[in-house]
Amino acid sequence: MGKCKEFLQRKNIVISARRYGIDALGAMAQGLFASLLIGTILNTVGAQFHITFLTAQVITINDVGYTIGGLCSFMSGPAMAVAIGYALQAPPLVLFSLVTAGYACNALGGAGGPLAVLFVAIIAAECGKAVSKETKVDILVTPIVTILVGIGVAWLIAPPIGKAASAFGLLIMKATVLQPFWMGMLVSILVGIALTLPISSAAICSVLGLTGLAGGAAVAGCCAQMVGFAVMSFRENRWGGLVSQGLGTSMLQMGNIVKNPRIWIPPILTSAITGPIATCLFRLEMNGAPINSGMGTCGLCGQLGVWTGWLSPSEKALENGAAAIVPGAGDWLGLILISFVLPAVLTWLFGLFFRRIGWIKEGDLTLS
Repeated sequence: MGKCKEFLQRKNIVISARRYGIDALGAMAQGLFASLLIGTILNTVGAQFHITFLTAQVITINDVGYTIGGLCSFMSGPAMAVAIGYALQAPPLVLFSLVTAGYACNALGGAGGPLAVLFVAIIAAECGKAVSKETKVDILVTPIVTILVGIGVAWLIAPPIGKAASAFGLLIMKATVLQPFWMGMLVSILVGIALTLPISSAAICSVLGLTGLAGGAAVAGCCAQMVGFAVMSFRENRWGGLVSQGLGTSMLQMGNIVKNPRIWIPPILTSAITGPIATCLFRLEMNGAPINSGMGTCGLCGQLGVWTGWLSPSEKALENGAAAIVPGAGDWLGLILISFVLPAVLTWLFGLFFRRIGWIKEGDLTLS
């Protein structure tokens, strides 16, 4: 047992919830952002502003033409796998070999590809790290082991994971359509909480393929956290805090939440209100790439996703029955109120009440 621990320590193989559930998942979201999400944005900008070099097909693969944005999305599996390997501090030969494993996961896992990548990349990376520099022919052994393990595990688990993730995501979306009030509240609260926790709400939404009303509720919950914390903490953090939280991430408040969990109540209450308003009153649907459902106001990606879904629904949204629409004044009003106005006003009011009763004190929301 002692030798095993010594070996794992020497190989920097840390089996822990933090390493796999926080570091790896957070890195996976960055890989998704740098591939699928950026690709969606480039395609949308190119189509709406008629930018020729963004709409032109630059390459054909298996008789399918791809734009620059299409290529970005096409490489989301490899991007996620490499990002996960980077988070696990994999050595170069392991890191580069994960490209193949990531591509295999997306090809075999379908809609559940992102979740399959998470498991497969972790297993392949750790196996690759275990054999790295253990032989004199490391340049052959390490890539071969990493690639064979990655593709083998992908072949075994990617298809069932894909089916399970799709089924669960579809269940959430159908339940939201049938019970828009309660499911709108539940999805908004849970995804919003996930956004502020040191895990990836974007990756979760992408894995589940959340679009439609459920996607709209997720956007509402994320905006409640980001805009809510930004406005509620304005007296402590001023404009820098407003921008870093409102357009960056509310995760910056996690240290303060650990010290005083009560500061989390106002944005959670806000998400419980804005979620049902989004689903029941405005019928706000997020039919862009599912990753946008978990982005909130981070780089305005949630809002870009809604806009993209109006004009040109993503492939996943089309599978779920979405159709392109011409947004009216009511659609724009709902998006603005749900994304910015209601989170700012409601969280500020709840925060003011909690300050007056002494649950939130001066300095509790100060960012370090």
